[in-house]
Amino acid sequence: MSAERDPVQRASGSDRDLYDVATWEPRTTLDRFASWLYGGIVTSARAGVVVLAVLIVLAQFAAALGLVFVDRPVVALYVVLSVVPALGMAAFVWKADVTKREPLELLVVTFSFGFLFAGFAAVLNTLFSGLFLGWVTADAPLWVAVLAPALYYFLVVGPVEESVKWLAIRLYAFRSDRFDAVVDGAVYGAVAGLGFATIENAIYIGREVVMAASAAGTTAAVDVGLQTAAVRTLAGPGHVIYSAFAGYYLGLAKFNPEHRGPIVVKGLVIAAVIHATYNTVVTNLGVLTNALGLAPGLVFIGFVVVYDGTLFYVLYRKLKRYRAAYEGTGADRLDETPDRDDATYLVDDLDAGRDDRDRQ
Repeated sequence: MSAERDPVQRASGSDRDLYDVATWEPRTTLDRFASWLYGGIVTSARAGVVVLAVLIVLAQFAAALGLVFVDRPVVALYVVLSVVPALGMAAFVWKADVTKREPLELLVVTFSFGFLFAGFAAVLNTLFSGLFLGWVTADAPLWVAVLAPALYYFLVVGPVEESVKWLAIRLYAFRSDRFDAVVDGAVYGAVAGLGFATIENAIYIGREVVMAASAAGTTAAVDVGLQTAAVRTLAGPGHVIYSAFAGYYLGLAKFNPEHRGPIVVKGLVIAAVIHATYNTVVTNLGVLTNALGLAPGLVFIGFVVVYDGTLFYVLYRKLKRYRAAYEGTGADRLDETPDRDDATYLVDDLDAGRDDRDRQ
């Protein structure tokens, strides 16, 4: 889609100077200053977002959580083990990318941003939790106990957490020339989800250990940490899957700029809804297990395996469809062809012109 042009631009020939009339480029000292100032503001804004995220994360760990991992290194090991399934899922998405492999720099930065930006989600979730969960009291009717958390998940947690993971892609990797295929968005989305899951698991596990240690001592605290890590092991892969969907649509938006906004919104809505649905069902599993007399742990494991497995299959089908199109259109052969610089094309054009003259 060509860029829109002013009527004067469309009607004028290329020999007319339309600077500051209908066209503009940095010519004067003031122009160059404006360009420099704009670049500085944009760069400072991005840096400010990252710095604020770092400060929030540091504040979270400074509030007793940091000492947990120093005093009890085994708890840190629990955190690492709890993200292994999520890491495996992110690795699968990375492997399924049929195009050129993404550079390590972009993967590391996206993971780090996913890790850091989780702090924004924690602040916003906490800020709005009382508005919804405050209705859930011991004497609240069942419909309130079910509906209030569901609204919280669909209106706050899902949109907020998926948006900050989306931001982890958009702020850096999306702007790179190496983000050169739609499917790259799924890869960076999965990596952002992995970063988010890592710090979320660390916070959940550390918080439970602190609470157990103050109530029952060190031995009980370590046991509680292991139990929490086991639960978080099943929760982590979901973050990878949800943000991989949002990332895929961000990639689609990059290469369809005329519809960029709606495509981004579609991806975020999908990610937020499937995320909120997971949270809502897990929160209310106790109602089902109590009514049917089922073992809560087994029901939870069964639901997570079926739910995440189904979504992962849908994501796999989407990646497989991209692969089929990539190979079916011959794009794979183009990627295997060494890049040709402008000089090469110029020589080819000259040779073609020489051949035409010879035939005449």
